[in-house]
Amino acid sequence: DIHFLKKKIKNGATYIVTQMFFDNQKYFDFVDKCRKAGITVPIIPGLKPIATKKQLNLIPHRFHVDLPEALIKAVVKCKDNTQVRQVGVEWCVQQSKELEKAGIPVLHYYSMGKSDNIKAIASQIF
Repeated sequence: DIHFLKKKIKNGATYIVTQMFFDNQKYFDFVDKCRKAGITVPIIPGLKPIATKKQLNLIPHRFHVDLPEALIKAVVKCKDNTQVRQVGVEWCVQQSKELEKAGIPVLHYYSMGKSDNIKAIASQIF
């Protein structure tokens, strides 16, 4: 991954947007790895609120990302997707606040057609 990022930067990329992640430590570790490899462009974190129970299987399978056990447990307890959406929004709000507190100036939200979730997050953090 780092090799290809360095190539993209060499060819004109001025920033990086990460793949979605659900554990901020993965972002911090990735940034550290990039910096150690000499990548100095801004690295924008990509966040995605979980919106349905189906996404518990879909997201890890399709995007090759891990979901934290605490998030999985919270979603499994939900009775319907309205509750799942709320859990997803709350999780993403907490991630956003932690990243903001760490000095990250820009966040990217993957909406995947669910802009109402992003509006709910934005209303709580901006």
